[in-house]
Amino acid sequence: MTNESTSAAEAATEPIEHDTPSNSVRFAMVVLYAHDLQRSINFYRLLGLDIADPHPERPVAAWRENGALRMIITTAPVAQRFDPNWARPEPGGYQQVIEFFVNDDEAVDATWERLTSAGHKSTRAPGHLLDAYATMIEDPDGNVVLITNEPTERAPEPTTA
Repeated sequence: MTNESTSAAEAATEPIEHDTPSNSVRFAMVVLYAHDLQRSINFYRLLGLDIADPHPERPVAAWRENGALRMIITTAPVAQRFDPNWARPEPGGYQQVIEFFVNDDEAVDATWERLTSAGHKSTRAPGHLLDAYATMIEDPDGNVVLITNEPTERAPEPTTA
């Protein structure tokens, strides 16, 4: 580990690596705790995720991508079974930012239109966010969903003399 530090702005302009060496830590999933499980399931279905209905006796809905579990939506009582000290954060601001990639700018616009037309709050209208074209929309529990068309090729950085 080095003592060098990178500011959040510098880190945000770094290219995002999508390949992960097999011996390193890899992303597995995110768990969202919903006030209203069905409302959250409906939001993520409207976003385009294929989320099955939860078992009637188990308030847990899961989304898998390419066979891998990526997201679980559940309720506070489930969280408290695992961690009796768990408490929902105070309102104001958001706890999670969950990013989904789409193939082009038009898909960003279409997703924003579909979700905001259904009454979901837009945190940021579609536009360029650093190098990417993106939008930010709140899910029913105030988590921010970032929809991004990330450029596949970056323009060369300007050089200074």
